[in-house]
Amino acid sequence: MLLDRIRNTLGAFKPSEVTPNKQTRQAAVAIILRETNYYPEVLFIKRAEKEGDPWSGHMAFPGGHKEPEDTDLRQAAERETIEEIGLDLSAGNYIGALDHENAQPRGRILNMLIAPHVFEIFDEVEFSINYEVDEVVWASLEDLTSNRLHDTETMPMSGTPTVFNGYRLDGGHFVWGLTYRILKSFFTTVDPGWSGPREL
Repeated sequence: MLLDRIRNTLGAFKPSEVTPNKQTRQAAVAIILRETNYYPEVLFIKRAEKEGDPWSGHMAFPGGHKEPEDTDLRQAAERETIEEIGLDLSAGNYIGALDHENAQPRGRILNMLIAPHVFEIFDEVEFSINYEVDEVVWASLEDLTSNRLHDTETMPMSGTPTVFNGYRLDGGHFVWGLTYRILKSFFTTVDPGWSGPREL
């Protein structure tokens, strides 16, 4: 999946947005891309283990809740990225937004929307991660879109072992749940003919 195609497609894309009510929690994530000598890569973070956090220890994109000082959800994604990994996205290129997603941690549907925003960075970065993040991991877009990294993992859901589909990154990191859904939305938005993984 070439960055030129991503730039052109998302630059003209009009995302489907959820209209929040007063009780809706709003959040945003940053899908961060970079070009290498071999292939474009996308950035993931491993969230720190935290009791009571439904996304504790998960692989994710940088992001978090919209705060009163944020003018919009894009700014929330940019602010959270600085706070979590010390990366200032204003030095890069904003590519565009994807359709809003609903949060469904462990199968529970919340009154919470997530707005994914796509950025490109150009320089080598030394990350400064905070207490919310354990690790930063880059992955090849080619390996992801080819579905070579597709895998499954069995985890408890309401006390019952349940098989989840996702992508297995270097180091054994498993991308599943909300981040997996956002990735598939990203791939199908950029390439409507993209053939997703054969899920179990």
